[in-house]
Amino acid sequence: MLLHNVPTIRELLDAAPAKHGDRTFIKYIRSGRIMEKKFSEVRSDSLAFCRKLRDLLPEKTHVAIISKSCYEYIVCMTGVIISGNVAVPVAPDAPPEEIASIVNNADVTAVLYEPEFRSKTEALKALCPSVRYTLDFGSEETFDAIYRDYGDNSPYAALSDVKTDPEACSLIVYTSGTTGDKKGVMLSGKALVSNMMFKPYSDIVNRRDVILSVLPLYHIFCFVTDYLGPLKNGNELCLNGNMRDLFKNLLIFKPNQMRVVPMLAQALLGRIRAVQAKNPSLSPKEAAAQVTGGNLDMMLSGGAYLDASLCRAFDEMGIFLRQGYGMSEAGCKITVPDFDTATDCVGRVMDIVDVRIRDGEVQVNTPCRMIGYYKRPEETAAMFTEDGWLKTGDIGYLTEDRQLYITGRLKNLIILSNGENVSPEEIENRYKPDPLVEEVLVYAENDTIVAEVYPNAEYARRQHIADITAALEALTDRLNETAGVSHTVAKLIVRDTPLQKTPTGKILRKDSKTRRDNP
Repeated sequence: MLLHNVPTIRELLDAAPAKHGDRTFIKYIRSGRIMEKKFSEVRSDSLAFCRKLRDLLPEKTHVAIISKSCYEYIVCMTGVIISGNVAVPVAPDAPPEEIASIVNNADVTAVLYEPEFRSKTEALKALCPSVRYTLDFGSEETFDAIYRDYGDNSPYAALSDVKTDPEACSLIVYTSGTTGDKKGVMLSGKALVSNMMFKPYSDIVNRRDVILSVLPLYHIFCFVTDYLGPLKNGNELCLNGNMRDLFKNLLIFKPNQMRVVPMLAQALLGRIRAVQAKNPSLSPKEAAAQVTGGNLDMMLSGGAYLDASLCRAFDEMGIFLRQGYGMSEAGCKITVPDFDTATDCVGRVMDIVDVRIRDGEVQVNTPCRMIGYYKRPEETAAMFTEDGWLKTGDIGYLTEDRQLYITGRLKNLIILSNGENVSPEEIENRYKPDPLVEEVLVYAENDTIVAEVYPNAEYARRQHIADITAALEALTDRLNETAGVSHTVAKLIVRDTPLQKTPTGKILRKDSKTRRDNP
């Protein structure tokens, strides 16, 4: 499906001050003070940084950004893209060798970094011969000088008058993947903006809410939905910063909505239930208000499977929690939830996206799809069908009213010797509603089904469950009673440590299978 007259990120930035008025766009905490930036200030700051880059880097290049989520991150990402360069966001907590692998693969020549990642950046200079320029974020004074020296009335003002090709690559985001094999997804500026141009099924995404941004901005889900979306729609965006400050910042900013991953939703639920346990007279809504600031009524989840029991638990607290579905290769979102979607579906397919099911696989046609994997033409070709549809690799089905259900991954399918195909996710999802199960991984071993479970020790303690292994064996027996022969778990492993996961909470299946805590 084609979209016409899609604005560029620069056009969104230029239009925002007039469209949304002289209102605050971004809030964040710096040195104990709440800082505020209006839509006009975000525009002028981003343009100044664009000019700074074009002054330092006159030729188009690839620019890596190594930083946690902060206001300067937004300015840098925006400045890189509107300057015609290609942004390469990097997970800052990754080991230096992993960062170096990405920087080398992406042909990065310039690195922007926060001061706390100076040592990693110094290591990159030895590991990455292509890096010729580095810029330390330094302090607010560093950026204040950029905003002043490269402002609208500076001698460099004309440097921001750059024409960019909306179809050209603007961003290379490296997928975390469930196997650990990272590939650079090339996305155009048009694809990024197109992902926000759908017609919502309800006002769920167009409310002018206060949004607390808690996910890392280097993740495409956060950059598109927490930054480009509010830039287009006029939301007030509050940056959480460090995850350890989440519960404090909820009370400071009092948001109406958040984008989360399931692990975060589970942690929030745990905090609310702890408050309720200490104050039994509180209703679920009252306990939630004490934790969230009293205004939170919407959380949209992505990045990993969201158990329907979590949705129901937050429903009781007056907080709407549902999941959407997408992938970096599709520019971010494929579906969005609305107030009428079921708790166990992954949202309703956006009107700008077409979905079909072929041999069980979910395939999509979207204007937001990637240009391809950077320097991987064969793997790019393998991601598309002969008629140009993007292969998601997910198994699922679509209802008549465009609700999408995902039941597993093609590459994770277990094929038993009797020819039966078993989706491990189907079995895992049967374990997950039980509060004693913190994490679960299902796979095949010697033609039988194995389940590894990392238990919720805190729940076991509260419920006085002394023999956790026996309790999990009893749970497995109950699940087996209603399972088909091919879906029967023959072996249970109770883990002492959590399963290894990606930054968004997806279990690394390949690594998890090769490490046994209780062989």
